[in-house]
Amino acid sequence: MATGAQIAQRATQRARLEEGHAQGRTTSAVFNGLMYGAVAISVLALAVLLYEVIKDGASAVDPQFFQNQPSKVRPETAGAQSAIYGTLWLMAITAAIVIPLGVATALYLEEYADRTRWWNRMIEVNIQNLAAVPSVVYGILGLAFFVRAPLDLGSVLLAGGMTLALLVLPVVIIVSREAIRAVPPSIREGSLALGATQWQTIARQVLPASIPGIATGVILALSRAIGETAPLLLIGAAASPRFNPEGLDSAFTALPVQILTWTTDADQESFLPLAAAAILVLMAVLLAMNSVAIFLRNRYEQKW
Repeated sequence: MATGAQIAQRATQRARLEEGHAQGRTTSAVFNGLMYGAVAISVLALAVLLYEVIKDGASAVDPQFFQNQPSKVRPETAGAQSAIYGTLWLMAITAAIVIPLGVATALYLEEYADRTRWWNRMIEVNIQNLAAVPSVVYGILGLAFFVRAPLDLGSVLLAGGMTLALLVLPVVIIVSREAIRAVPPSIREGSLALGATQWQTIARQVLPASIPGIATGVILALSRAIGETAPLLLIGAAASPRFNPEGLDSAFTALPVQILTWTTDADQESFLPLAAAAILVLMAVLLAMNSVAIFLRNRYEQKW
């Protein structure tokens, strides 16, 4: 039978426990309030920006905007045709470079690399660090390596596409590795047990199963590349060219560069609707790309 002292001690412990729970609930409520407040401020700021862009640019998104070339002196007839063409060219070049390189590197690191070797560990650490490097650094690298010596390509589309490919390559490698790693080992073991070689297992089992994750990561990486301005400015993208790029060795511009040109123009008020219209077009392309990524993930995702 418990003594009076033991009963008093238990009551004290119970009171302290309830007091701790009350403090925890108060802290949790304050933390939740701060989080909801931060989310509300962010959503409100985004809504205000979106409203301002739509108000300024909706009237300028017409067939003339897509058919005419940019101009620095005649805002009433200016369009963004060369910038739209340049953006599409850049995305095509970037995808053509980054998809095979990124997927092949991820396959090597996940399926073939010996993690006890120092050079493989060094490659992994460098890829993870490169994913966090600011885009302006890649612009400097592209200027020094692609535009000038040793490749000496000049300020052309190929140099721009290669610079953007370098920018998103670490992201594609990391996402592709995660997608390949998500394939259960039992799939590989079953294939090998049936007599398939390692490459046949990768080509016919692992890679098809990881394609939805890889495709989603690639599209999201390209979505980042399409909005980059700093690397393109550093490698010398043209401002308001009145011609469309015709090949890999053509001068070019892109929508982010054209938006910056219009918003920093001396006659800013006249070009503001054009800049807002270009932002709307860029946002539409981004939303379309992200919608495709979400569709691929939901349509082909496999539950293991």
